[in-house]
Amino acid sequence: MRRSIFFVSTLILLAACTSQTSPPLSTPQPASPFPTLPPASSVSPSLTPPIVTPTDAAPSPLSLPDATAFPAPTLYTWEKVVSGLQRPVDIQNAGDGSGRLFVIEKAGRIRILQAGQIRAQPFLDIHERVGSEGNEQGLLGLAFHPRHAENGFFYVNYTNKDGNTVIARYQAATDPNLADPASERVLLQIEQPFRNHNGGALVFGPDGYLYAGLGDGGSSGDPFGNAQNLDSLLGKILRLDVDSTDPYAIPPENASGSEVWAYGLRNPWRIAIDRATGNVYIADVGQDQWEEIDFVPAGATGPLNFGWDYREGKHYFRGLPPLGLELIPPVAEYGHDQGCSVTGGVVYRGSMPEWQGIYLYADYCRGTIWGLLNADGQWQAQALFEAGLTVTTFGQDEAGEVYLASDSGEILRLTRR
Repeated sequence: MRRSIFFVSTLILLAACTSQTSPPLSTPQPASPFPTLPPASSVSPSLTPPIVTPTDAAPSPLSLPDATAFPAPTLYTWEKVVSGLQRPVDIQNAGDGSGRLFVIEKAGRIRILQAGQIRAQPFLDIHERVGSEGNEQGLLGLAFHPRHAENGFFYVNYTNKDGNTVIARYQAATDPNLADPASERVLLQIEQPFRNHNGGALVFGPDGYLYAGLGDGGSSGDPFGNAQNLDSLLGKILRLDVDSTDPYAIPPENASGSEVWAYGLRNPWRIAIDRATGNVYIADVGQDQWEEIDFVPAGATGPLNFGWDYREGKHYFRGLPPLGLELIPPVAEYGHDQGCSVTGGVVYRGSMPEWQGIYLYADYCRGTIWGLLNADGQWQAQALFEAGLTVTTFGQDEAGEVYLASDSGEILRLTRR
């Protein structure tokens, strides 16, 4: 069964860079979990984009050159893989050759998607530990250890019954389709002053370190100034060495001398590390006017400051930064006339050459799916599809093909028509 998503193509050329519920995304939020959206069939193209025609894939995706123009969206669709999930907010693979996808349900369960079917028994069920009453609370992030096939380790990010953030390690049992809830080893527990802006993203980098995204603590406007305070772990991306010491060590490359790798973030909802280059993309949910995508080239040591709450996107928000403090501007942004809350995505590295290196992301409220690429040193963002869905997250399988999840319980995959 296919669910077609039509496209709109509004090309925006952005200046070159100067340098992951349901979803725990935005302020404002839709009035209901499933806002009324126009049907996809009502959306028509406003501009014909540069056409890149599909070709038969042959080389390994990681050896293919990056695209320099966007493919014609009309040649592609988002095919429904499965439905019936309960508020899915993350999609990950274990990198173990099994072909399984692991889908987080916000209430506290991880489900296995394999061969187009959801296994009846959850991989992990910790709903009794997870506090998910708030729209931005719950089981929010998942990352598998790079040697998961050997050690069975994986890591989760959730809010507990007190509303505080917990980053913990679990281990798969003898049966690789079942994890042991009693194997929890807590790495960090971080007090959250409010119920929103919990972040939740977890991802391992090519350096072997675990990266964790945390929001600024919530309410509105970062009332405690957490994002710019290096003594707080809120409003940050942390980088942890989970192999040298139990439960973790601070990597010597962390120039902050602490867990902090990046700061000045409001509510980073998904971190993507390009599996081909090691480059990092961060989707940071905005306040009143601007949603942003931040970019970090591979190998950056930090601490990197993305500007909140001096700036919202590229725009003044409040106060003046100290003289000499470098604020990294986003490489892409869009205003609230085009949506309300950015859902971070992934860099395509699957079998379709024409999509190589394109970062895909969406707006939660509108369902617009955007592409971002860098051609000749210039960042280009283009609206490609109108999903008619509340997109909560993106994910990739082991082959680099891209999937998305909707708040209504669907998983879809990008494919040619």
